[in-house]
Amino acid sequence: MKTDLRLTDTNAASDSTGRTWGLEGSLFWWLVGGIGAAITAFFLLLVVLKMTLGVSLGIALVPLALCLAYIFGLRQGKPPGYDRDCLEYVLSGRGFGPEADRVRLPKHPLL
Repeated sequence: MKTDLRLTDTNAASDSTGRTWGLEGSLFWWLVGGIGAAITAFFLLLVVLKMTLGVSLGIALVPLALCLAYIFGLRQGKPPGYDRDCLEYVLSGRGFGPEADRVRLPKHPLL
């Protein structure tokens, strides 16, 4: 009986966040939340506020469309933190590069 065991390092894929329905990581929950918000808004508009079917459906699709825009525009296939960088860029004008006051420009040796 041979007792020599060969040990090798392997990648157990513990760094993967997984996929659900083709969506990376936990983006599936954003989709579920958007669908839930759309259904809730639809029934509130239709039953409580007595709006017509078409108007209720049109307004209720807005939360779903916003969730889908967030998922596919800012998260799916993008690097981590891309959505936060975009928000920071919109709010303050920076976010994709180093801050201007921290950038050190090299000085010319003759100046």
